[in-house]
Amino acid sequence: MRTLKIGDKAPSFTLADQEGKTISLKDFPSKKVLVYFYPKAMTPGCTTQSCSVRDATTKLAKAKVVALGISPDEPNQLKKFDEKYTLGFHLLSDPDHKVAEQYGAWGEKNLYGKKGKGIIRSSFLIDENGRILGVWYKVKPDDTVPRAMELV
Repeated sequence: MRTLKIGDKAPSFTLADQEGKTISLKDFPSKKVLVYFYPKAMTPGCTTQSCSVRDATTKLAKAKVVALGISPDEPNQLKKFDEKYTLGFHLLSDPDHKVAEQYGAWGEKNLYGKKGKGIIRSSFLIDENGRILGVWYKVKPDDTVPRAMELV
């Protein structure tokens, strides 16, 4: 499994968000970007993680940080998730998990007592030049924002 480290160039990506709009990492040239990978919309851990990002939106914006959540869910499922929890930021669809693989957020894990491949909950803080400032693999859902805020 590939893993990223601080100082690495962040892999570029272009994915559809919950509105079907195409979003690329390069769309945020003068901002830091908090990219987090989560397994499945509407599940308890993913809801905790995404709502904590939503609750920190003002604090993130003051630090010039944009949040992007990425999961294998299709855009229509992401839209339901956004609407149910009033998330208000881009949720990106990576159904073939190619972006997750580039970030090392796809790999072996224990899925309900069975071994298999899936999303490894991970978050990355990317600077204005596209370099990794922070990497957290197997991050706890409620640690995504505090870890990123320590670096900004």
